[in-house]
Amino acid sequence: MVRRKQQRPPFGMPKGVVLLATPEGWRHSVLTADGGTVCGRLAGVPAGADPAEARAATATLVVRLARDVHAVDVDVTWEPPRGPGSWSARVTVAAASEHAG
Repeated sequence: MVRRKQQRPPFGMPKGVVLLATPEGWRHSVLTADGGTVCGRLAGVPAGADPAEARAATATLVVRLARDVHAVDVDVTWEPPRGPGSWSARVTVAAASEHAG
């Protein structure tokens, strides 16, 4: 019998997210509990899209990442904006996470 070493997830559990509106399109940075950051362009959302649409797409992205990588359901709670073109949110484990072990 061969034992396989359990692989570590490619990034830590999401704990926050920052969303930025740029002339080229929407950008996101997912902040992780282990101090890492996963950054990228928000695919499928045009640069001129309404901020609510971009926030919803970002929340969906973070929820799917947490579920697919960490097998945990999360909630994304947006903070009031501090300035134009920038939003941040807290990411917490959902109270009734079906996937949490």
